[in-house]
Amino acid sequence: MAAGAAAGPGPAALPAFFEWQAPEDWRMVDFISDLHLAEAMPRTFEAWAAHLRHTPADAVVILGDLFEVWVGDDVRERPFERRCMEVMAEAASHRTLAFMVGNRDFLFGTAAVRAAGMMALADPTVLDAWGRRLLLSHGDALCLDDVPYQAFRRQVRSTAWQQAFLARPLAERLQVAADMRRASMTRRQFDGDASADIDAAEAVHWLHAMGAAELIHGHTHRPGSAALAPGYKRHVLSDWDLDGADRAEVLRLTRGGLQRVAPERGR
Repeated sequence: MAAGAAAGPGPAALPAFFEWQAPEDWRMVDFISDLHLAEAMPRTFEAWAAHLRHTPADAVVILGDLFEVWVGDDVRERPFERRCMEVMAEAASHRTLAFMVGNRDFLFGTAAVRAAGMMALADPTVLDAWGRRLLLSHGDALCLDDVPYQAFRRQVRSTAWQQAFLARPLAERLQVAADMRRASMTRRQFDGDASADIDAAEAVHWLHAMGAAELIHGHTHRPGSAALAPGYKRHVLSDWDLDGADRAEVLRLTRGGLQRVAPERGR
């Protein structure tokens, strides 16, 4: 169910909010983001796949940047992306798998969501679980000080831009993505300024509007929990990198609260 005003220019305009009611019999929800899955990251892929297979959670919520790049749903026919889709479809047959797009995979569309058996989440969404209201977002829309990125974000999220880009051949779209990754200035525009953080005042504005006290987001790669203002708190998800570093973390919600845990590895 949508609530709030339609999105518009300027920090004072609230986005459309959506609400998601967790089933009463759920015991556990896992939150992850910023895995940046790619064929060149096999250890990260395996850790993610193992977690989806072995977690005891009733739901796994992915808050954006699951993939390093996603240039359209036809990319899912490539071997690596097909493997990812198979992992998600298998996991979704056992538990709820919810997905919110990020700045890297904002072109992950309806066809891919259905093929993976996932539930699509709008950004932002309020999760109401056992009377606890949690505002969920990828986080990039709240980095208001990064003006060039916000302009770029508005452009590429427009229907006209997406239709024109997706009309190009897959090989051409993949080349554009590769060029962006190689060009530092273009990549900064695509990802945003690495030094930028969310705007605390705007985050509190969102939280107040939806009667929530806690925000869960990714994007900034700065895991931790901190107060935004008296009575308001944020929990930043970890990025995952088990190929170039040893970094992977799950934020787990139970009736007892939130805790950070290592990914499940199975037996």
